[in-house]
Amino acid sequence: MKLLQINRDALLRPLQAVTGIVERRHTLPILSNVLIERDAEQLRFVATDLELQIATTAALDKKAGEAQAVTVSARKLVDILRALPDDSEVALELSANRLQVKAGKSRFNLQTLPAADFPALADSGKPQSSFQISQGEMRKLLALVQYAMAQQDIRYYLNGLLLVTEGREIRVVATDGHRLSYAVTLIGSELEKTEVILPRKAIIELSRQLSDGDEPLDVAIHASQVRFRFGDVDLATKVIDGKFPDYQRVIPSNYEKQIELDRDELQRALQRAAILSNEKFRGVRWMLTKDSLRISCSNNEQEEAQEELEVGFSGDPLDIGFNVTYLLDVLGNVPPGKVCCAFGDANSSMLITLPGRDDFRYVVMPMRI
Repeated sequence: MKLLQINRDALLRPLQAVTGIVERRHTLPILSNVLIERDAEQLRFVATDLELQIATTAALDKKAGEAQAVTVSARKLVDILRALPDDSEVALELSANRLQVKAGKSRFNLQTLPAADFPALADSGKPQSSFQISQGEMRKLLALVQYAMAQQDIRYYLNGLLLVTEGREIRVVATDGHRLSYAVTLIGSELEKTEVILPRKAIIELSRQLSDGDEPLDVAIHASQVRFRFGDVDLATKVIDGKFPDYQRVIPSNYEKQIELDRDELQRALQRAAILSNEKFRGVRWMLTKDSLRISCSNNEQEEAQEELEVGFSGDPLDIGFNVTYLLDVLGNVPPGKVCCAFGDANSSMLITLPGRDDFRYVVMPMRI
């Protein structure tokens, strides 16, 4: 029974939009599959890992017959389509528990599983809060903080990003316990106060798919899930159940020692010094004296790198250590221009901000070197 006949590129594009979240090996075989649903006028593709679900649609050139649905290995189907010549005509045909892919003189028979067994995320009904923002604005906001999310931390609530709506503000916060990043943007409408923790995988996938332009992104926040709709894509994610740390208490507000540096100059100096850092601890020393910042790294082979930058500083000397990766992460994600570094004492965190802007904060804890 013919499922559809379609241009290879028109089939591959929406499939690639959903299959990024599919893991190669699953305890549940159906989670390695993509759900393909066809009605008279369009195709719908859905992939899920039980926490995150992505769906997208593609219009059909000509009206099809009765609705049909099937699930088939996402990776294998994408790999087959990628390997076919551009602009091939592809036919998909169903027989028993097989899906046959035909293109020219090529034939591929893939195993299928029943569409009725596919574990789609339930719709959560009316949202607690919803807003619209441009895709480019949201992508920039996520880029300012997402690198600070924890990876596989036993404190599961750190393996994600806090999204807060309040008044006209949208705030995003991420921390792994050693550093914290915070960014905020304003929108035109008043929002209900909500706080949800979004899983790391959902944030990475969302950032990958959003464009840099002004196209709209619709966000709906529910008690147990958040839905993002943009273009033909509908991305739904469960939220992490847990209490996020009190980020406002972590961000210092009374540091008097401050220096301003050019982002690129500081980034290049740290990259050079990091070549000789200890591979395990990645420590870098900052020694602040009058009008000078000395940066040094050393390793177990007694090798040492030293950089010196001119800065406007007249306070008491300071000798403090940091993880150089945490500093390079933030410098790689803030816009070009000046950055402001503020300090307490050698045992206090450093606060990095952008001069003239109050929409970004990055706090990094010191380390003993």
